[in-house]
Amino acid sequence: MRKDYNLEKRKYVIGGFFVIVALIYILRLFNLQLGDSKYKIYAENNAFLNKTVYPSRGLIYDRNGELMVFNQPAYDVMIIPRDVHEFDTIDFCRTLNITPQQLRKRFEDMKNTAGYSSFTPQRLITHLSAQDYGRLQEKLYRYPGLFIQKRILRQYSKGAAANVLGNLREVSPADIERDPYYQRGDYCGDLGVEKSYDEHLRGVKGVEILMRDANGRIQGRYQDGAQDVEPVSGRNLKLSLDLELQQYAESLMVNKIGAVVAIEPSTGEILALVSSPTYDPRMLVGRKRGEGYLALSRDPLKPLYDRAIMACYPPGSTFKPTQGLILLEEEIINLQTTYSCSHGFISGGLRVGCHAHGSPLPLKPALQTSCNAFFCWGLKGMIDKRSKYGTSADAFEVWKHHLVSMGYGYKLGVDLPGEKRGFLPNAEYYNKIYGEGHWSANTIISIAIGQGEILATPLQIANLSATIANRGWFITPHVVKEIQDTLIAEEYRQKHYPTIDATHYDAVAEGMRMAVTGGTCRMANLKDWEVCGKTGTAQNPHGKDHSAFMGFAPYHDPKIAVAVYVENAGFGATFGVPIGSLVIEKYLNRTIAPERKFLEQRMLESNTIIYSGVKKH
Repeated sequence: MRKDYNLEKRKYVIGGFFVIVALIYILRLFNLQLGDSKYKIYAENNAFLNKTVYPSRGLIYDRNGELMVFNQPAYDVMIIPRDVHEFDTIDFCRTLNITPQQLRKRFEDMKNTAGYSSFTPQRLITHLSAQDYGRLQEKLYRYPGLFIQKRILRQYSKGAAANVLGNLREVSPADIERDPYYQRGDYCGDLGVEKSYDEHLRGVKGVEILMRDANGRIQGRYQDGAQDVEPVSGRNLKLSLDLELQQYAESLMVNKIGAVVAIEPSTGEILALVSSPTYDPRMLVGRKRGEGYLALSRDPLKPLYDRAIMACYPPGSTFKPTQGLILLEEEIINLQTTYSCSHGFISGGLRVGCHAHGSPLPLKPALQTSCNAFFCWGLKGMIDKRSKYGTSADAFEVWKHHLVSMGYGYKLGVDLPGEKRGFLPNAEYYNKIYGEGHWSANTIISIAIGQGEILATPLQIANLSATIANRGWFITPHVVKEIQDTLIAEEYRQKHYPTIDATHYDAVAEGMRMAVTGGTCRMANLKDWEVCGKTGTAQNPHGKDHSAFMGFAPYHDPKIAVAVYVENAGFGATFGVPIGSLVIEKYLNRTIAPERKFLEQRMLESNTIIYSGVKKH
């Protein structure tokens, strides 16, 4: 009998079809059991609730061990939407002192938030008071799908140093993407050390595994907590701030716009970092954080703007010590070199004014009297010295290189977020403006006295003061002195040496001492301490001049270096010197001498905001 090959082929096709179907089922079964964890998660969610246990956030102390930031418990109402059944919303609202409309709004906001899922815990109400928590805890069994999540709320012992401490905020999607530690609804540091040291402060989260019954109700801890993971508390921080000094400096800056920075020269530790106007950090805690933040962000005086490390000001005459150091290093002058001052610098048709004093004079008396002409002639002698540098542009780059080594033109690297670099022009900058080879010292002469294009932060000015106090080195300024169970970063322990020979600093320090004993800083003279200082009156094209001061004490073995900058306050001797000297006296003596109380009272009561052109509404 003849074979039917078509039937033979059909047999193999049908057989192959069944084999393929069987393989598909086998692969799918394998995937469901071993590969796809989705159903396993659903099953576990039905049987267990993995409840995050938040660690205690690290405490923050000042350098003397005084507690500045601590924790108190807060409670959030969490909800797993898929587990919610009908409940008495009126009773729920009464329990928490909210209206039904507010509750509906919270449900709507929750559902419209990125990352919402009905299978995972969502935050419904934040920061319950202890009283609300107690009332809700008693009735929680009535509200299936809801549970209470314990959290940490920051509190502050004093309303000071807000710009240094920072605060906490809810994490954003970008935070979650950047750091897998965070989950939706977590909090992270925002501003200040809360942000820059967040990884040290936050600790490690724990997990509590709870069992559910068939109706989703919590029945207790799984295996009596044997599988729970305990949280690890965050590390405590000891700041370099002297809280008493910080509060005092803030009080002196009330009704003023500007900054005060005080540094311990030998360590680079920041003793006080004041930005004014400031705010009470307790404004940004708990349920009222959003309201407080909105008010601060809309304030025309910009209290959230940290002027100590962000504001870029013309340094004015506080810049002159850098010029003296560069001129000595480049051998443009020596300690006997004198320049004349005819009530200012006059070269061709150019004139930079100066106040009356003796003439001609060398470097130390020039610092003592803050002579503009001396430093203008010195800069001209360097920038126009083609026999040594070739071109003005090349000379300028040498000048700039020295300044960069002293901490100008770039971020110093303080351990706080948001630091600005100030501004130092380069030769290319001037080439673009004036044309290559078409500018000289006279074209840019204002930079010799800290005007023109030169901009610096108060932190950079204070760091220069610390460098002179140390006679030629500095440690990067920082606000954290110690981290529990670990070392602070190496960069805050190593010395930096500018390109200026250390032998030149004694002359500049002596000139600054002379400014206090018989020059522009006489008001800084203290009976028990040898103070060195330099005033600064920075021209302001938008209004009244800015008042600045930098100084250190004692002259030998210095303990504190200070920079003060008060916007629209006039001469440096009017506000910069008094505030700076009071901060120095307060730190060294812990009190103000009776004969200087009048000066303290005048600074406490004075108001320079009225000259700023900014009206507070």
